[in-house]
Amino acid sequence: MGERSRATTIADVAAHAGVSQASVSRVLNGKQTVDPAIVQRVQASIATLGYSPSVAARSLVHGRNDTIAMVVPDLENPLFQGILKGLSLAAASDGYRVLVADTAEQVDDEEATAIEARHRCDAIVLCAPRMPEQRLRRLVAQVAPVVVVNRPLPGADVPIVGVDYVRGIRDLVEHLLGLGHRHFAYVSGPATSASNAERLRGVEEAEQAHPELRIDVMPGGSRLEDGYALAETVLRARDEGATAVIAFNDLVALGLMTRLRQLGVDVPGDLSIAGFDDVPMARFATPSLTSMSVPRGEIGAQVWARLRTLIAGGPIEHSVLYRPRLEARDSTAPLA
Repeated sequence: MGERSRATTIADVAAHAGVSQASVSRVLNGKQTVDPAIVQRVQASIATLGYSPSVAARSLVHGRNDTIAMVVPDLENPLFQGILKGLSLAAASDGYRVLVADTAEQVDDEEATAIEARHRCDAIVLCAPRMPEQRLRRLVAQVAPVVVVNRPLPGADVPIVGVDYVRGIRDLVEHLLGLGHRHFAYVSGPATSASNAERLRGVEEAEQAHPELRIDVMPGGSRLEDGYALAETVLRARDEGATAVIAFNDLVALGLMTRLRQLGVDVPGDLSIAGFDDVPMARFATPSLTSMSVPRGEIGAQVWARLRTLIAGGPIEHSVLYRPRLEARDSTAPLA
């Protein structure tokens, strides 16, 4: 069995180029004070020897490793996938990579996961964290630089990028009211979800603005199977007069529509269904799903813009809250 080949080192490059190791380091780090002739010799030696700088060593020199982490509660959710894509593309343009940690909706794992991720990366993104507010406030101070996504945190010294779920729900209610519906059911998201709390606030404000409106709130979830399992409960609400359903998100709405179709329920003839987030599969559903569109990629890009400033030692930039856009499709229709 042959001996393992030894990796080329910075000492090998220096010897080949006939310069000091310090000169090679200055060339690798892009120092402007190095003689151009030395730069040319070092670069030629690097190419000849096939030298590749150690990422670990460079991180020790620079105090960073050009990597950030994004902690999410459920990476299966297309909303988080879209935000991740926007974040990754924006970060890559600045030479950064994004690692992902999925806590699988386990609130108790979020804090430890975020701390471990921060130890490995230059900064982190907390996407829709579920943990209680006081724990979150302590955590953001501990793991800075950090940006929080889709979680209100008034007065906290941290950038927030999110969605105006209150306004989004009210706009969706207005759409259904315009179709003649007056009795709705709202299928809630996870109890620990801050965005669900914002949606519920939108429900309350809509009821206050329209005394003739009735919205029945029922426990739900955030996944396809949650919506699928709730079909019979939704049908009982329909039997009590509900003519339209607003689901916590598109996944719940799509799971619900699948089960209703199996039960012979016509959507939207018997019941109008609307979701939230406008995930890619929403417009390809049968029927196509009415939803509130959220700019997932733009959110990711804005997160990186703020995180990049923090990594560079800059100030905390203002928070951003996006208003969702109604995408009216075939799953909602005028009340017969």
